Amino acid sequence: MPQVSLDDIEQTTRAALERHGALPWIAAEVARAVRKAESIGNRICGLYYLESYCLQLRSGRVKGDAEPVVTRPRPAAVHVDAAYGFAQPAFSRGLPEAVAAARECGVASLAVGHAHTCTSLGFFTEQIAREGMIGLGMTNASPIVAPPGGKTRVLGTNPIAFSVPDGAGGVAMQFDQSTTTVALGKITMAKAAGEAIPEGWAVDADGAPTTDPEAALAGSLVSTGGAKGWGFGLMAELLAAGMTGGTVSRDVTPLKAPDGPPHDLGQYYLLMDPSASPDFFDRLARVAEGVALDEGARMPGQGKVASDPVTLEEAVWARTRDLAGQ
Repeated sequence: MPQVSLDDIEQTTRAALERHGALPWIAAEVARAVRKAESIGNRICGLYYLESYCLQLRSGRVKGDAEPVVTRPRPAAVHVDAAYGFAQPAFSRGLPEAVAAARECGVASLAVGHAHTCTSLGFFTEQIAREGMIGLGMTNASPIVAPPGGKTRVLGTNPIAFSVPDGAGGVAMQFDQSTTTVALGKITMAKAAGEAIPEGWAVDADGAPTTDPEAALAGSLVSTGGAKGWGFGLMAELLAAGMTGGTVSRDVTPLKAPDGPPHDLGQYYLLMDPSASPDFFDRLARVAEGVALDEGARMPGQGKVASDPVTLEEAVWARTRDLAGQ
């Protein structure tokens, strides 16, 4: 398997996106997110998505020339209309205004509406933390989750991400997780590889537990912790759709389909200024000290080391280069 540098991954991704219709600055923002995902082994949010990005650029499902529009309807509320373009450039345009609002008001919201899937929420909340703010983010997705006791899919995997600054320009902790037991991409990857999935990940169309990824895709994923995870998924749904003007999961068509209507998803972020409390970083340190008392325990997100170069599957890198016309 080839060893590929992060620079090569980013540059080739950018070339592929531009070749399929994305403006250079937009391609650069998306390629930066792909680079980050591959660097930490988050394959589902990296090159795995590139082919669908390119096909959807060609079909017009995502607008490669969309110019995000940033407004601030209230002192602590920032809204970005992604205009059916990628989420990454829309967030990039809105972040400075949202950080400024949080510094002024102590807490601010950043609502990104009418956007393409953002793939990794942690990529965005990490940027908030590196600006010195506590970041909480959530989004929704195509329907794949039925309510406990039901069979009709109502919610997406609806992830939530949370990033905390360390007070010195870094990140003290971060988690990024779907509100289902597993992300949908792991099911589709298992199907492509002809592998079974663990019991507890999904149920079939009749609501029975299954280890068959194809039956899982025809059925429903299981919420993390059952009804408790379902509640978090509903919270993400209402904020991501209701506070951004995006669509609800029930109305989202499959995210990787090459054509069809735009995703029209929303991403909703809260930015909290820790300086609003003189005690925040002291309490953060106390909690971190407690976590470190047991050998092998760590704060979420700590201990991850970015890989460069990255080991890629031959087929993945060949497809990436082909998309870039190389």
